[in-house]
Amino acid sequence: MVAIALTQTAVVATSVYLHRTLAHRALAVHPVADVLFRTVLWLTTGQLRQEWVAVHRKHHAFTDREGDPHSPRLLGLWRVQLLNAYYYQREGRNPDTIQTFARDIPEDRLDRAVFSKGWIGLVLGIALLCLVLGLWPGLIAALAHAVFYVFILAPLINSVGHWRGAQNFGNTAYNSSVLAWVTGGESLHNNHHAHPRAPKFSVRRDGEQRRMRGPGAIESRARTS
Repeated sequence: MVAIALTQTAVVATSVYLHRTLAHRALAVHPVADVLFRTVLWLTTGQLRQEWVAVHRKHHAFTDREGDPHSPRLLGLWRVQLLNAYYYQREGRNPDTIQTFARDIPEDRLDRAVFSKGWIGLVLGIALLCLVLGLWPGLIAALAHAVFYVFILAPLINSVGHWRGAQNFGNTAYNSSVLAWVTGGESLHNNHHAHPRAPKFSVRRDGEQRRMRGPGAIESRARTS
């Protein structure tokens, strides 16, 4: 249960902060919440925000064609499912990708002092688990969380989300309402690619139109395909 809670915490932080707030500017968070999200991600994933955002924006710029960092249509479903973290890391280390797609997210003092050292965050996170749960339960919880997040939930969005499922809009992504429950809504991927700046990914049918619903009655409309 601890591992599941950790994984869902990482999923929510990735979705709300890295994806919707930074990558697409669909949300804005308080500076205190910004630091909190970064701390959670540092401890549970070790991800660098500039790298994640740059890779994701490049994915949108080259979706399922040459240049997409992690397309299952180009690389194969299982390669993306099992090696998703590798593809993110490989593209994130490309300085041209960072300069082109994450120029608006420069390193700040907290990045340089703390959050750029992702491996320290992971070690500290594991140490905290061992301190709270005991050595072996802590290590087992950390390993289970790594498997759930790195090899199952996070890759499902990019692999299955560009392979099979339902579609409301004419793009190469797909929706899975079942997987959306465990991926923070991210598996409503076809909806997201149709309206990447919508803060909420769910769609409500409305006659001959479909509406993207978000906080404050924000709506984006698209004609039925």
